[in-house]
Amino acid sequence: MKLDTIKKSSRIALGKCFVVVCCLAVGCGQPPAEQAAVRPSPVKMQPVPDYLSPEQSMQTMHLPPGYHLQLVASEPMVQEPVAITWDGNGRMYVAEMRSYMQDIEGTGERLPISRISRLEDTDGDGVMDKHTVFIDSLVLPRMLLALDDRLVVNETYTYNLHSYRDTNGDGVADEKKLVYRNDAPDERNLEHQKSGLVWNLDNNIYVTSPVRYRYRNNMLVPDSLGNAPAGQWGIANDNYGRLFFSFAGGEVPALGFQQNPAYGPMEADDQLEPGFEQVWPVIGTPDVEGGLQRLREDSSLNHFSASCGQTIFRGNKLPATMQGDLLICEPAGRLIRRAKVINNNGRVLLRNAYDKAEFLASTDMNFRPVNTATGPDGCLYVVDMYHGIIQESQWTGPDTHIRKQILRKGLDKNHGRGRIYRVVYDGMKPAPQQKLLDMSNTRLVGLLQHPNGWCRDNAQKLLVVRNATGIAGLLEAMATGRRSFWQALQFWKSKPSALARIHALWTLDGLGLTKKETVKDALRDEDSQVRKAAICIAEVFLKQQDKEMLHLLELLKDDSSMDVQVQLILSLRDYRGNNAAATIKYIAAKHQQNALLQKMAAQSLVSDNYLAELRDIIKGRNEFHQTLILDGAGHFTQLCANCHGADGKGLPSAVAPPLAGSARVKGDAETLIKILLHGLQGPVDGKDYPAIMPGMGDNSNEYIASVLSYIRTAMGNNSTVIEPSEVRVLRPKLQGRKTNWTLEELLKDKK
Repeated sequence: MKLDTIKKSSRIALGKCFVVVCCLAVGCGQPPAEQAAVRPSPVKMQPVPDYLSPEQSMQTMHLPPGYHLQLVASEPMVQEPVAITWDGNGRMYVAEMRSYMQDIEGTGERLPISRISRLEDTDGDGVMDKHTVFIDSLVLPRMLLALDDRLVVNETYTYNLHSYRDTNGDGVADEKKLVYRNDAPDERNLEHQKSGLVWNLDNNIYVTSPVRYRYRNNMLVPDSLGNAPAGQWGIANDNYGRLFFSFAGGEVPALGFQQNPAYGPMEADDQLEPGFEQVWPVIGTPDVEGGLQRLREDSSLNHFSASCGQTIFRGNKLPATMQGDLLICEPAGRLIRRAKVINNNGRVLLRNAYDKAEFLASTDMNFRPVNTATGPDGCLYVVDMYHGIIQESQWTGPDTHIRKQILRKGLDKNHGRGRIYRVVYDGMKPAPQQKLLDMSNTRLVGLLQHPNGWCRDNAQKLLVVRNATGIAGLLEAMATGRRSFWQALQFWKSKPSALARIHALWTLDGLGLTKKETVKDALRDEDSQVRKAAICIAEVFLKQQDKEMLHLLELLKDDSSMDVQVQLILSLRDYRGNNAAATIKYIAAKHQQNALLQKMAAQSLVSDNYLAELRDIIKGRNEFHQTLILDGAGHFTQLCANCHGADGKGLPSAVAPPLAGSARVKGDAETLIKILLHGLQGPVDGKDYPAIMPGMGDNSNEYIASVLSYIRTAMGNNSTVIEPSEVRVLRPKLQGRKTNWTLEELLKDKK
């Protein structure tokens, strides 16, 4: 396939298209310091669904003073973009879901007509001018991970992961290799399937399901995380490896960030500032699944409904005040939230950066921001699907509120476009692209000190992928800050930064070259985040029942940093010895007023306590039923808990009815099977909920039976299990059904 090169003459307007969209206050000018966003008033209450050109669309964007958008790519170069990544040389790969909701029924969504494009900026002006179709004929590609010159890809409806490579330099992948195999189909709704594939600081590759991978010998080796938190579209990580999930179905904009998912689920009651769930669009938003109760009097969206595509900004070419902030896309509201991430004595909380306003908001009805990313140039990138419908067909059925609005506005006709922007700031020039793939291992070690997190991450990843064991001494010197070694190599005239030391420690871990002496040095480091990283890495020695390492960790129980003490509680939980338990109890006793720490300590002192309690509840049942219920617990935790709550008592936002103690859950088995197969909408026990429960009929009979058996036997319900055979018998009788049930209909049907 030939390269599709955009000629310079057709790009002049794009190259100069820095549209000033920031003047929300009188006389903003070029501010000496960052200023706050202000929500324009009045809100545009009667939005027009007409297509706008990229230049016109940018004129509708509202940003804080000093911030501007630059168009990077648009249709026809890309269509329906949903995710981006870059290889080490700065070539951008774009996942394009070209079959997503091409009409209101979702016709042809599984057709292999989607693709991944490769975009290049050959003259350094920030605008992509060289395009090739890197991989064609895909089914809704959803996850991308650049290794070296290989790109790992996952398509929807499958668990398999393949790597692709261009071996002859024409910009088209001609090598495809399986790097993880699981041939079982994933038949869940595409909104409920995993996303992410993020290579984190700890060298684990995370997705939004309770599994992570490790790169070994050109393969991705899975590690099940059991009762880990889950999310939907998007996963973010900060400088220290903290992960941030979101779950649009439960209207939860951010979760899972109090501790690594490997340690299990942990949420703080007050981790979101009061009012954080409210959003502040600048456009009326009639096309929301929640219906009228999700709209303000001015017809704008009042609550997160489709949170996704989040990232922690870790670049160096926007104001320093942006560093470490969480960006969350809300495509239903045509906006992007900027949240301050605040560490308060070991408890992380999120606060909107602005008062009743958003970082980016648009009056263009087709603006659908679905992803964000920190780029190789140190700027923030925004992926705009630019699509009329943003809700999958399972939620746009004949009797739904959103369907009527989509048809009224003609949004079902708006598809086949897409834009990618980068956010720039007055007086800050984006960095030129570095060619990491062409660098020596020694030069990559130097990049572990780079101020742009993208460069640090990719340098570490490349060293691990290359199995660069020959630079172990260099990494140890960086990790411990031995200045004489660095002076000899003329890398630094002073001690490497704390972030560089952390990356060096984790790079050694990724290479399997961690020495106890290096970890011991790091445990004494002056920086608390270095000490915290060293505790995590020390877990490999704890698993070997290393008593010396346990003693060294015990010495940190009075550390001045709460982050260090929290990590001790987490890392010591799997050490089988009384001394570890005593240390956890000591820390908990010192901080009795810290509710989150108390929860973590209790979780650590009872290994696998959640499943242990469940096994105790069901121990009188036969072996098959116990297995069925335990499987259902896993499925429930991955998906259902995000709307109904982990304990089945519902969420504070009341997005779905409670299941614990429900007479309906304990009652007629056939009714429950019908609900799970085809979903439920409308009032439940006289209460309207903002979310429609989708049908789960794409899943197996065993899956349906296991989830129902779990909720009927746990949560205080203590009822009977539902056999897979019961689902198998009922399913054919409902074969022609296309709509969700209502309770009124179920009652009539039962009679």
